[in-house]
Amino acid sequence: MNSSQVSSSTPRVVDAPESQFLTALVARRKAFRALHEGGCFVIPNPWDVGSARYLQHLGFPALATTSAGFAFSQGLPDSSDDLVVSRERSLTHISAITTAVDLPVSADFMSGYGRAPEDVADSVARCIATGVAGLSIEDSTGDSQSPLYDLPIAIERVRAARQAIDKSGHDVLLTARAECYHVGHADPLKESVRRLQAYADAGADVLFAPGPQSVAEIKTLVEAVAPKPLNLLVFRDISLDVEEIAALGVRRISVGGALALAAWTGFIRAAKTLLSDGSFAGLADLVPFADINKLFAKNCAKPIAAEV
Repeated sequence: MNSSQVSSSTPRVVDAPESQFLTALVARRKAFRALHEGGCFVIPNPWDVGSARYLQHLGFPALATTSAGFAFSQGLPDSSDDLVVSRERSLTHISAITTAVDLPVSADFMSGYGRAPEDVADSVARCIATGVAGLSIEDSTGDSQSPLYDLPIAIERVRAARQAIDKSGHDVLLTARAECYHVGHADPLKESVRRLQAYADAGADVLFAPGPQSVAEIKTLVEAVAPKPLNLLVFRDISLDVEEIAALGVRRISVGGALALAAWTGFIRAAKTLLSDGSFAGLADLVPFADINKLFAKNCAKPIAAEV
């Protein structure tokens, strides 16, 4: 990572020697790539530093940010609109996660914070500088009248992201997302296959079409992008466990904003019970304060983020 790759507003760790920081970063990125070369692993999605550190404590091998979980923690909707959650705000959040843990982190980087390929490339370069081991780029436009980029443009955006990574000289994995299910496409499986295969040819390392939950659809997508790895989003109980999903050929399983929603669910239920019933029943069986406090006390000396 050289000075040309980090803007004056990009958060980074500065209290560790530069060589030590870079050595650790290279190791994380190498480990992240190795995770995709065989088998299947779960990459959970923390929404803040505390949840990231706890997931590391549990023993997960890698983490991925969640745009939805972060937005909700800020009292904002999940949106790729730069006026809602700006690129700068997103980069600061991503950097906070990467510097808070010792694991590889992949960034949920929305649609690349730019419509034109050159804008995507600039955003990707900025994201790489936060210390991520991977990042994902979506093909949704945010326009309800035309929710997906036309395929030729979408391909160029993926290719621009690929070129930005290659130009950086860093081993960062590129995940390309086909948002056909999320935007209500008339034939989401067929269109996802078409798009993911094109994105693979354009240089994506990992392919991702959030939405399918049936065995048949999952197998179709796995086979369509093979030998490249497929990421499966499991946002609710789909009556398949990790072992069964792995048997379908999926290499990576993420949960998006589901863990954040699980936290919101407990909070909302307890708060509503307190208001409507005057009952503290929602506070029963809480995780002991001392356990969480002790865990986080170990990290007091670890920096979250600094600016240079």
